[in-house]
Amino acid sequence: MLCAALFAGLIAGQRAGIFALIILLVSPRFVGDSLMNPKDIPFATGYIMAIYHMAAVLNKMPNPRRINLLGLVAGLGIALGIRAGGLLSFGIFGLFAGLHFFLKNGLFRSFAEVKELKKYALVVLGVAAAGYAFALFFWPFALQSPLKNPFLALSKFSDLEVKIRVLFEGVNVMSDKTPWYYPLKWMAYTMPLLAITGFLGSLVMLPRLLRRYQPLWVLLALFGAIFPIFYVIYKNSVIHDGWRHLTFAYPTLCVAAALFWNEMSNMVAGKKVAQYAYSGVFGILMLLPLVFIVQNRTMPYVYFNELVGGTAGAFGQFETDYWGISVRQGVEWMEKEGILAPNMPETVVIATNMYYSAKQLTAKYGDKVKIKYLKWEKRCDDAWDYALYPTRFLDGATLQKGKWPPDNAVHLVTAGGAPILAVLKDNGKNCAFGMAASKLGDWPAAIERFKTEVTNVPDNDLAWASLGQAYLSAGLLEEAKDAAEKAMQIAPDDSQANNLVGLYYLNKNDATRAKAQFELAIKREPSNATAWYFLGDIARRNGDAQTALNNLMKAIQIAPNFKPAYEMSAQIYDALGENSRAQQFRNALGK
Repeated sequence: MLCAALFAGLIAGQRAGIFALIILLVSPRFVGDSLMNPKDIPFATGYIMAIYHMAAVLNKMPNPRRINLLGLVAGLGIALGIRAGGLLSFGIFGLFAGLHFFLKNGLFRSFAEVKELKKYALVVLGVAAAGYAFALFFWPFALQSPLKNPFLALSKFSDLEVKIRVLFEGVNVMSDKTPWYYPLKWMAYTMPLLAITGFLGSLVMLPRLLRRYQPLWVLLALFGAIFPIFYVIYKNSVIHDGWRHLTFAYPTLCVAAALFWNEMSNMVAGKKVAQYAYSGVFGILMLLPLVFIVQNRTMPYVYFNELVGGTAGAFGQFETDYWGISVRQGVEWMEKEGILAPNMPETVVIATNMYYSAKQLTAKYGDKVKIKYLKWEKRCDDAWDYALYPTRFLDGATLQKGKWPPDNAVHLVTAGGAPILAVLKDNGKNCAFGMAASKLGDWPAAIERFKTEVTNVPDNDLAWASLGQAYLSAGLLEEAKDAAEKAMQIAPDDSQANNLVGLYYLNKNDATRAKAQFELAIKREPSNATAWYFLGDIARRNGDAQTALNNLMKAIQIAPNFKPAYEMSAQIYDALGENSRAQQFRNALGK
């Protein structure tokens, strides 16, 4: 924040610096990430530190101040030491140093200034080398091959290999399947309007800004903000959870926004009515996000602006608490209610999909609190007393239908009018016992337990789907279909429930409707290996061996341990007389 303010001040004076500081201070996402984000915020620190100090260094060439040289080395080193993308700072420094040299000395006269050219080269190469060396001290992988590994890491940085499930525009998709405008839409909906208006205004006002101030530094602010976003879109890079991987570009964006608001202040000077209007607009746009920060000071990063109707309007459409910060508020509520206390008579078992934070927050209770990691869709796989579940990884369709929080929620953590985390209480552990009975093949016991669970918790989609599976295994087809459809009313994308309806039609010898149902199941959840398997089976029954093999291969690619897909593939190849191919699948099955 300080370096962004100093950079804006360097360009347009102290008031512009104050504007930049205000915009950053009322940016809930930036402030919220500052409370807990271990990489994106330090990376942003190094980036804006380098941007400011490179402008300060070049502004004083050929005799830059020592403090700015040290600041530039530190900024370059911090950025690169945090993320390989910090190499971008080095490139920007080289680019703008060259532009500054040519603009200062004239394009054709520049090469005659040998002495000054040497000075520029010495500063650029010396600072870059020092910053690079500084980063290597804290980067073991880079130390192994200083001239190769940082660039190898950069290639991984621009093409993030880890793929996770994200909620975007109301649909759960893998992070490598998001549309090109994914970061732009996230930024448009989560930046305060004060920053958005200022940034867009700076683009409109660019000719005026270039005339009034050092054009190179105005362009540096815009380039530092725009280029990373453009590059991510151009490379089709995988980014997680909104635009947090682009947080480093935000301070320079705020500098550009500050230039607009500062220039608007100059333009209305001496015009009383215009000054009142300007102050009113700026004040309102400043207060809207500031109020959110004050009201939600434990996790302001879940902020959405007025373009999407605030956080409440974004609920079910976009991820909110993807870090799981609200687990702390859930634990604190349990402590306030006396559920967790130093002298607890019995052990309390807590289920959650945010294991690490829950474990750390309850470590003080020792063996009196046990944390069990259970995904939301696996919450019946083990018994627990209470559960802490944020909306992270929940189906958007479930959230949009108002089926969350579930009926057994005893407390909600909210922000901006939207539920962020639910504290659940399990009475009777019927769902877990039903799962255990299913594993033993005791279908009557499983049915009884699941029926009790859905009576107590009518919107437990997992219990409804499991009840449907138990009914199907017991040969009760109509009951199985009814239970599966109840599950799909709550969670339309539930793979098990969708597959059960398909199996119902298969058992009714209605292959056409079964095929349509399995295709719908895959449309709702492309990684549904079971649906691909049964589509393969239907194609095999229809004599379409190639389609059957294609579908079975998709099932194997999704779930490499899915044995029935190997077995059926081998059988098809046997029927085709391709015994060697059949044996390959049997060999793979044996492994």
